[in-house]
Amino acid sequence: MFLLIGYVIILAASLGSFAVHGSVFALWVPTEYVGIFGLLVGGFLASNGPKVLKASVSSMGLALKGSRFNRALYVDLLCLMYEILAKVRKEGLMSIENDVENPESSAIFGKYPTIADDHHLIEFMCDYLRMMVGGNLNAFEIENLMDMELETHHQEAHQAPHAIDEIGQAMPAFGIVVCVMGVVNTMGAVGEPPAVLGKMVAGALVGTFLGILLSYGFVCPLASQIRQKVEESGKIFQVVKVVLLASMNGYAPQIAVEFGRKVLFATDRPTFLELEAEIKNRKG
Repeated sequence: MFLLIGYVIILAASLGSFAVHGSVFALWVPTEYVGIFGLLVGGFLASNGPKVLKASVSSMGLALKGSRFNRALYVDLLCLMYEILAKVRKEGLMSIENDVENPESSAIFGKYPTIADDHHLIEFMCDYLRMMVGGNLNAFEIENLMDMELETHHQEAHQAPHAIDEIGQAMPAFGIVVCVMGVVNTMGAVGEPPAVLGKMVAGALVGTFLGILLSYGFVCPLASQIRQKVEESGKIFQVVKVVLLASMNGYAPQIAVEFGRKVLFATDRPTFLELEAEIKNRKG
């Protein structure tokens, strides 16, 4: 939503300030638009492989959606993990085997549909719970494995915003290319009247205008929005990691989820008393 609002303000500011001095129709030079968009699409295709292209197209929708990573979601996650760890502490590790192997039919996971619907998160959580059920674990080695997996996830998730940002940074140069082609065309018509030459030069400069406007006004903000959403999506995995490691190191479930609560962003973090009250309510 804010992306679209920003786009409207950018267009209003750029075109509105121009309209004060002249007609905005002077900016309508179809060949410049065809050239700049052709370079944009060609450069993007040439710079990226199929997986990155597909991820980039899919991620553009993220920039228009509100974030689902809020306090309520994290409270659900911490309460879910508390229930799992409390069951382990009370009944032993083998008691969660069925929950881990079939989370879609688990009574515990079923109580938290907002978490259960995130298949990547559930897979990450269940993989490490399965390792805990499987036998003796070295918490240090598991932490290293978690870090490597999260780093892989981080790199993969950032490919799309990085690719979009790179093409955005190239847009001013594409604008210059289109402008130069227009100037070359103008130089071939030096015998024309000054009014005609002026119009041709103005048309060529539209290419530079488009390149800069599209870069810093549209493409780079889009990449920034996607990057922020990617960063938000990574925090929830970090919470799972911290809680599980705390449990593996012998901390009680209540303390383990407190470890997870402390790594949340301040805007999303419930207070200790809020989380404690939610856990008690859901236990009841």
